[in-house]
Amino acid sequence: MSLFKYYIFVFLVCFCSVIRAQQDNVEDNDALTLRLENHLVQAKLNSDRGQYYDAKDNLDKALIIAEKMGDKINEGKINTKIAKVQFLVNKPDQANISLHRAIQIQRANEDHTNLAITYNIKGVIHSTLEEYDYALKYFNNAKNLFEKEDLEPYISDVTLNEAKVYIAQERYDEAKSQLEKTMIIAKKYNQEDKLSSALIQNAKVSSVLNHNKTALSQAKEGLEIAKKNKILENLNEALITLSDIYEKNGDYKNSYEYIKKHIQLSDSILNIKRKNLSPGMSGQYISKYQDAENAQLKAQIEEVTAESAFTRITTILSIALITILSLLTLSLYKNNNIRLNTNTMLHKKNDELIVAKEKAELASKTKANFLSTVTHELRTPLYAVTGLTNMLLDEEPKEHQIPHLKSLKFSGDYLLTFINDILQINKIEANKVEIDPENFNLKSKLENVISALSNSASDQNTKIHFEYEDGLPETFIGDQLKISQILINLLGNAIKFTKDGDIWVRAQKLDEKNGLYKVRFEIEDNGIGITKEKQDNMFESFSQGSVQINRKYGGTGLGLSIVKGLIQILKGKIYLKSELGKGSTFFFEIPLEYDKKADKPKVQDVKKVNKMDNLDLSSVKILIVEDNKINQMITKKILNKMNLYCDVVDNGEAAVEKVKEVTYDVVLMDIHMPGISGLEATKIIRTFDTDLTIFALTAVTLEDKMHEFGEAGFNDIISKPFKQEDFETKLHAALSGEKIVSSYFN
Repeated sequence: MSLFKYYIFVFLVCFCSVIRAQQDNVEDNDALTLRLENHLVQAKLNSDRGQYYDAKDNLDKALIIAEKMGDKINEGKINTKIAKVQFLVNKPDQANISLHRAIQIQRANEDHTNLAITYNIKGVIHSTLEEYDYALKYFNNAKNLFEKEDLEPYISDVTLNEAKVYIAQERYDEAKSQLEKTMIIAKKYNQEDKLSSALIQNAKVSSVLNHNKTALSQAKEGLEIAKKNKILENLNEALITLSDIYEKNGDYKNSYEYIKKHIQLSDSILNIKRKNLSPGMSGQYISKYQDAENAQLKAQIEEVTAESAFTRITTILSIALITILSLLTLSLYKNNNIRLNTNTMLHKKNDELIVAKEKAELASKTKANFLSTVTHELRTPLYAVTGLTNMLLDEEPKEHQIPHLKSLKFSGDYLLTFINDILQINKIEANKVEIDPENFNLKSKLENVISALSNSASDQNTKIHFEYEDGLPETFIGDQLKISQILINLLGNAIKFTKDGDIWVRAQKLDEKNGLYKVRFEIEDNGIGITKEKQDNMFESFSQGSVQINRKYGGTGLGLSIVKGLIQILKGKIYLKSELGKGSTFFFEIPLEYDKKADKPKVQDVKKVNKMDNLDLSSVKILIVEDNKINQMITKKILNKMNLYCDVVDNGEAAVEKVKEVTYDVVLMDIHMPGISGLEATKIIRTFDTDLTIFALTAVTLEDKMHEFGEAGFNDIISKPFKQEDFETKLHAALSGEKIVSSYFN
């Protein structure tokens, strides 16, 4: 064989080997896919029959194949299915681990549909463990993802689960709202199991609200649907619900009939579960106790049937006992597992809880002290920056200096806003924000917000459109300041991210009951939009669309977090719909009470006047206690412009001596000073002068520090940097003899 022929022969052998390897690889993948699908089908059959351990075995095998194939979509789905089975066999910890794996995989692959399914299951597990806040969070996430993916049929399961949590929390109006949504979707897509369950749950709510006829009608309708479609769990739930409703209505005969049917069906269901739930000792364990209990319960039923009308009440009590014992027996296996774990871990957990509590308290105190220190250290120089800038702008600066001064003012205002946002986030997280309801005109409020931001919109060549629904009242009772802040944040964001475009602000009625309106607000823009992967984190603190967006458009990333916190305080909800390049729409819904006294003639706006002009200030004396030389000069100059005489000292000891020597009308006391603090100086002054008006002129604004100022003897607080109008109002109250009512101490 020549060398050339040899090379040709080797080439052909290699070529054939490669072709065969490729064919084998395709055949292997096809075979693996077939095996994967077979295990999934078998697992579903096992689960439907209640053979959960067999289902878990098939799912484990399917997961190994999916991992081998690198099939990430199926990896996530299978982990979710495994979690469901683990939960059904009373292993919630393992179920949570599987769900965590599924969530990580589905997030990485942007598999939003299956991620929503996983969130829903995680919510169910949390609700079963009575961790209702976590449950609602996951249900909400699931619902949002289903809505984004236009998967309306899936939403009925989530709203049904939400309703069950609200019923457990005795939030019946919210439960009814979710159940109505469930029934609408269930009817639309012929979801008989969801419709049946929603009717039964609605019957429970109606019964609690004393709508007894409606409750019976709903429970019976749910029962009929469950019977027709052989939905055993719903059928059993309907039977016990009807028994409870009849008992509440005093119809003990019907109550007894339905409880008997419920127990019989429970026996049948338990027998199936007992055969399939678990091999070995756990099945024997349940059997041992359940058989003995059932024999006793049935004997009691037979004995009760023969009783006379005189003993009907005793019958009902026995039925209640039977129900309780039956439910206890059904959960015996679960309870014993929990008890075993609890007994072994009790002392350890107690110790851990004590340590954790101490750490949490220390962390909270450290955080408060840190914020207090940072706030003071930042706001004190900001007082100088903003004060000096305003003074220079008022003193007719040269034309070329005005832009620089305005830039300086903008920077100072930005930093102050940032600090205030951090403080507000802290207040919201600490549940220290209170609702302050008052009468206000909602339509005017919206128009004022739009008017205030119209210049910013014009700078962006953007037009704002306002739509106020016909028939929606204008005057309500609510916290208008918080509503303003929400609207300013959302509209400000829309303007910031919309150039040469349009923004729509809408208000409309969603619902009304006994004068309580659920009002929906929409702020829509056709700006840059938000990517889907960024939308989930938009309401978290310090979250921006990207680093590039932050640099280009500015902002602290705290606005939306504050908005969400305020809306939750107002017992509302917020939603986001956005697409990159096509704009964003923020929806929020809040309850507002209609002002029944609104049909009064509108009061014309009165032109504001400077109250200080009405006072004789010639003999007024004010003492400024401030250690910072620049701040001394700024405060003194502000007072001098108001035609007020003032002395200045730079420490607490000097302030005490000065008050002893001179009769002052007002003292403006800084807090952080060398020597004794402003708090200590005020306490000393109060030992010999209880009538003197003392304002804390301070940068500290944390509410958890406010009690210290009240205890020290301050009349009120003027926060640095302060607004001129606020400063004048408080000084006017002190100098005119009005009673000072502090928003901090009352």
